[in-house]
Amino acid sequence: MNFEWWLTLRYLTAKKDKFLAVINFVAIAGIAIGVMALIIVIGVMTGFDHDLREKIVGANAHIFVERETGVKNYAPLNERLRALPGVIATTPYIHGNVFLEAGTRAASLILRGVDPASEGSVTRINSYLAGGAKVADLKDDGVLIGSQLASYYGYQIGDTVTIISPASGIAGSGWRYKFKVAGIFNSGMYDYDMNLILITLTRAQQIFDIGATVTGIGLKLKNPDQALVVKKEIYDQIGFSYLVRTWMETNANFFAALALEKFAMFVILTLIVLVASFNIISTLIVTVTSKVKDIGILKSIGASRACIHRIFTWQGLAVGAMGTFWGFSGGVGVIMLLKKYQFIKLPQDIYYIDHLPVVVQASDVGLIVGAAMLITYAATVYPALKAANLEPVEALRYE
Repeated sequence: MNFEWWLTLRYLTAKKDKFLAVINFVAIAGIAIGVMALIIVIGVMTGFDHDLREKIVGANAHIFVERETGVKNYAPLNERLRALPGVIATTPYIHGNVFLEAGTRAASLILRGVDPASEGSVTRINSYLAGGAKVADLKDDGVLIGSQLASYYGYQIGDTVTIISPASGIAGSGWRYKFKVAGIFNSGMYDYDMNLILITLTRAQQIFDIGATVTGIGLKLKNPDQALVVKKEIYDQIGFSYLVRTWMETNANFFAALALEKFAMFVILTLIVLVASFNIISTLIVTVTSKVKDIGILKSIGASRACIHRIFTWQGLAVGAMGTFWGFSGGVGVIMLLKKYQFIKLPQDIYYIDHLPVVVQASDVGLIVGAAMLITYAATVYPALKAANLEPVEALRYE
């Protein structure tokens, strides 16, 4: 250990000056609390983002290819899309609005007509179904409903559900259609579990009276993050008479809001670290004031200004490093506990999920630690310069 580090350590661990020890502790605690709060909050925000992405991607295709008037004779288009690079599965679908009749009540629902043979290869609906049910087993008289809808109206597997369609449907059959509940899915997204129902593609075509037409074709990609690249390839292959939407574009408002909230929370909580850095400034100023005689002696025996500057800079950085370390340890520790025990529950109808999601990213933690140390270094500049510029004659004048 060289002389400068030895003296820095002596100033940090001096037991005689109780006041200096207290303000050192306060400075370390302030930095630790700020860093810990930043890591926890950013971890929660990132967790929300990842959880929302997983649920949205799981319940939907990665890319939707649609036409305003519907897609007729969709089989050739389906084959062309499936052959594109990066596409691993495709499925036709129908989207429409219907009403659920339950006694004297009626509720607006989104009806999705699916191809039982291919729907499970594009979405994760099979993993959301309870009791071993599979979407491939869905028959024309069956319907899959969400867990929230089932709970609200008291439906169980085997019960009859009455659907009212705005279209005339099959000639002579009227606007009411009865289905048996073939399965109940739980995607974890309240909107889907409350408002979405699934029936077979052929049955949906009959209800909306659209013949062999479908709303569009859903694509599953090998890498969902490459959706925009594949979208461009689709337009190159089939032209611009189709509307191609990615899962990111469909839910752009969700992700934009989360990104803005995450940035705002980072800025706000960084201010906590900034405020805590003033404790480092005060600590160093008090140290410089109380060590004037020491500084004078050091300079009189040949210590350079750069040497004195480094001693007090390193002292401030050491305080910041200790605070950052304890903040990092506490923040990551709390996140691990939240991830393992999920002891903070959320109202699902507001937050779409039932527990607080957390994800720790190395890039986020690195940014937080880097920001804390940068602020700490900035806090050492003035006190270290003040100490370095102190003249030996002035320091020892009254000794």
